Amino acid sequence: MKKQFKILRESISPRGGGVEISLDNFGYPGEKMTAYQNYLGGGMLGSIGNDCTIESWRLDKKLLKISDRLARYYHEQTRHDWDEWEDASFEQNQLRPSSAY
Repeated sequence: MKKQFKILRESISPRGGGVEISLDNFGYPGEKMTAYQNYLGGGMLGSIGNDCTIESWRLDKKLLKISDRLARYYHEQTRHDWDEWEDASFEQNQLRPSSAY
């Protein structure tokens, strides 16, 4: 799966945010997928979650691969080597809770 993301919206900050892509390039015309991250407090961001406009998308192996790629893309955008919380690997980050509430 070498196709590029067509980013529709991207909002990334030290307090979380998200990125939304079109799934047109992947054979799902008119559909969208997001990766998002919440702020946990103390400078720490939570695990990255995904959502999609396609019902039961988690049953589709192709969409699961796209969601993983999108989450990893988002993680790279928030990663800073100089920050004690944001220098975690993707796998380390995904062990955190998604929300502080």
